[in-house]
Amino acid sequence: MTIFRWFESLIDPFRNVPETMPPRTVSGFYWHFLKQAWPVFAALTVVGFFVAIVEVAMFDYLGRVVDLVNTTPASELFARHGGELLWMALVMLLLRPLALGLHDLLLNQAVHPSMTNLVRWQTHRYMLKQSLGFFQNDFAGRVANRIMQTGPSLRESTTQAFDALWYVVVYSASAIYLFAQADVRLIWPLLAWIAIYIGLLRYFVPRVKQRSWRASDARSKLMGRIVDGYTNIATLKLFAHSRREEQYVAEAMLEQTSRSRDMTRMTTLMGASITTLNGLLIVGTTGLALWLWHQGAITVGAIALATGLVIRIHNMSGWIMWTVNGIFEDIGTVQDGIETISRPLTVVDRDDAQPLTVSEGGVRFENVHFHYGRNAGLIADLDLQVKPGEKIGLVGPSGAGKSTLMNILLRLYDLEGGRILIDGQDIAGVSQESLRSQIGVVTQDTSLLHRSIRDNLLYGRPDASEEQMLEAARKAKAEEFIPQLVDGEGRRGYDALVGERGVKLSGGQRQRIAIARVLLKDAPILILDEATSALDSEAEAAIQDSLETLMAGKTVIAIAHRLSTIARMDRLVVMDQGHIIESGTHEQLIARDGLYARLWKRQTGGFVAVDA
Repeated sequence: MTIFRWFESLIDPFRNVPETMPPRTVSGFYWHFLKQAWPVFAALTVVGFFVAIVEVAMFDYLGRVVDLVNTTPASELFARHGGELLWMALVMLLLRPLALGLHDLLLNQAVHPSMTNLVRWQTHRYMLKQSLGFFQNDFAGRVANRIMQTGPSLRESTTQAFDALWYVVVYSASAIYLFAQADVRLIWPLLAWIAIYIGLLRYFVPRVKQRSWRASDARSKLMGRIVDGYTNIATLKLFAHSRREEQYVAEAMLEQTSRSRDMTRMTTLMGASITTLNGLLIVGTTGLALWLWHQGAITVGAIALATGLVIRIHNMSGWIMWTVNGIFEDIGTVQDGIETISRPLTVVDRDDAQPLTVSEGGVRFENVHFHYGRNAGLIADLDLQVKPGEKIGLVGPSGAGKSTLMNILLRLYDLEGGRILIDGQDIAGVSQESLRSQIGVVTQDTSLLHRSIRDNLLYGRPDASEEQMLEAARKAKAEEFIPQLVDGEGRRGYDALVGERGVKLSGGQRQRIAIARVLLKDAPILILDEATSALDSEAEAAIQDSLETLMAGKTVIAIAHRLSTIARMDRLVVMDQGHIIESGTHEQLIARDGLYARLWKRQTGGFVAVDA
C-alpha cells in the first residue's frame, strides 16, 4: 500500500554519511545514529504525547458519565448532554484510532526495521575498514553478534523510552490535575507514590544497567566460543576433543547464566518493591476517596475516576518497570557493542591519499622497520629493490619475516619506520583500495567465500565476461572438477556453493580456484605466498604452465618453503630473523654454501626443472 511505502521510506538505512568512528560514550553513540532520523523520532514523540492524552481522557470520561447518570433524569440525559456524549464518542471512535494508527505507522513502518539496519549497515561498513590485526584478536562470532544486536537494542531502548516518558508525565500530571479538581486532598497519596517510585527507580535502574552490560558481554563471549567451534569443526573432530569443546563452551555458558541471574535477581526485587508500592497507592487513594465521599466532599463520579485512574497507573507502573528494565538491558547491550564498534582504525588513508598508478611495477623497500608494535624484533633496517618485471623468490626458515614483508607491502599493517615505494609512489600516501587492486595474491591458506564458484571467481574481477571467467578456470586447470560439483541444494558446476571458507572443496581445488581468481584479476604485481603448498606433486606439475602464464609480464614476489618451486626465479632473496642475508640466483647461492645451500641440501628432489 502507498501509505505503508511512504512511511517506510522516511529512514534510508543506506544513506551516505561520513565513515567516522562512532563515539565511545553511550549518549554520544545514541545521538550519532538518532540525529540521522531525528524528524521521525520528533514526530513519534509528538504523536506519543497525544496518544497518552487520549488514554487519560477515557478515565475522565468515565467519571463524567457516572456523574451525569447520577445527576440527570434518564429522560433528559441525551437532550441536555447529547453534544458532550457525542464528543466523547468521536474521541473514542475516531481520534483515538487515528492517533494510535499514526503512532504504529511511525513505529512499525518508519522505525522498524529501517533504524535497526541503519545502525547495522554503518557499523558493518566501519568494521570492514578495521585492520587485519583487529579481527585476528577477537572471535568473528562475537564481532558479528555485537553488530547484529546493537542496532535493535538501540532502536528498542529509544522508542520505549519515548513512550514510557510520555505515559509517566501525562498520566501523573493529568491525575494530579483531575484529582485536584475533585478535591485537592486526593493528590497526596499520588504525590507520595511518585516520590517513592522515583526513589526506587533511582536505586534499581543503575544496578540493572550494570548487570545487563555484564550479561550482554558474557552472551557475546558465549556466542564467540560457539561460532569458533563450528568454524573449526573439522579440527574438533580430528583431535577427538568433543568433551573438551563442551567444557570450553560450558564455562562461558555458566558465566553467562551467572551474570543473567545477577540481573534477574535485581529485576525481581524491583518488581516486588513496585508491586507493594502500587498496592499502597490503590488502597490509599480508594480509601481516601470513599472517606471524602462519606463526608460529602466529592461525587460518586470522582470515586470512579480516582479508582479507575490509580488502577490504570498501577498497570502502567508495572509496564514502565519492565519497560525501564528492558531499556537498560538494551542500553547494556549497546554499551557492550560500543566496546567492539567504537575503536579507532589503525590503518587509515591520508586525507590527501591518491589512487596508485602502476606503469612498470617496480617495488622498493627502504630502511623498513616493523615489529607488530613490539619494541624490537622481526624486520629492521631492511632494504630491497624489485625491478619492474623481475621475479624474485623469498626464502628462509619459518619466522624469518617473509609473509610479514608481504603483509606490509599490501599495507595490511602500517610501517613503524622507513617506506615502501611502487613506481616511486610511497604506498602510505595512496588509497588502500587502489594499492590492493594493483596486487594479485595467492596465499598459503586459501579461503573462499561461502558463495558459488562463479561468485568466488568473479571476486577477482566483477565485470569479467562469462568467457573470460571460463578461460581463467581453464588456465588454472579448474575446469576439470568444477562441472562435477553439486551442493546440498542441488546447484551444480559454477553455481554450486563451496561451503564456509571453501570446506566442500579439497585443498588443491581451493588453490586452483584462488589461482583462477588472480588470473582473472590480472594485476601488474603478483604475490605468491606458498601458492602451491596445498597441491600434490602431480597437481603442482599440472598447473606450473598456468603459473608461468600468470607470472608473464608481471613483477613477482614468491614465497615457498619447497625451494624447487622457486629455484627458477630471476633472483632469490634469503631472509633470516627479519634481515636479508643472501641474494642471487639458485646457482650462485648453492656455490656460496650459505643458509640457502643448507636449506636446499635438507630437501630432496623437487619436480621443477632447474636449469644448469
